[in-house]
Amino acid sequence: MGAAVQQCESIAGVYVVTPQVFGDSRGQFVETYRREWIPGAREMIQSNRADRREGALVGLHYHLHQADYWYVPFGTARMVLHDLRAGGPTDGATFTLDLSGENHLGVYIPPGVAHGFAALTDMTITYLVDGYYNPADELGIAWNDPNVTADWGFSDPVLSDRDQANPTRRAIEPRLLPSWPLRT
Repeated sequence: MGAAVQQCESIAGVYVVTPQVFGDSRGQFVETYRREWIPGAREMIQSNRADRREGALVGLHYHLHQADYWYVPFGTARMVLHDLRAGGPTDGATFTLDLSGENHLGVYIPPGVAHGFAALTDMTITYLVDGYYNPADELGIAWNDPNVTADWGFSDPVLSDRDQANPTRRAIEPRLLPSWPLRT
């Protein structure tokens, strides 16, 4: 089975996967991830699922040591990525893409790239990670940071307490910001 894999032009190290979809009168089958699709990717060791109601916003989160792979099997999510890797070729770049159960896109997010999503409909997201949960590596920046300039699809989201408390990029302690190249 194959997939079309494209490196994102906006943010270095991000890959967008368009998998093959096979369907007949019984339904459909989609292979959503293969490690070999992402050059240099480490083994994904944990899978998570989150269900969100329309209007919810998650993020922006980032990790210094963990990569994520996102896939939305049901509903539609507006994904926003922002490169925090100081000195890198795409430092400060923002990339937005809609993931849905209709387009079947998958996205690989390397360490140092802030990521979040807005539930444009009731939706489900599954995500693979290459590291187990580490609270010291759960970092964030404000979803509405003026330096991110993201179009989330709505302006008054439902946020967790954590996401409401995230600082702007300029307010983050320098030791908590990734630099290029990021060593994991």
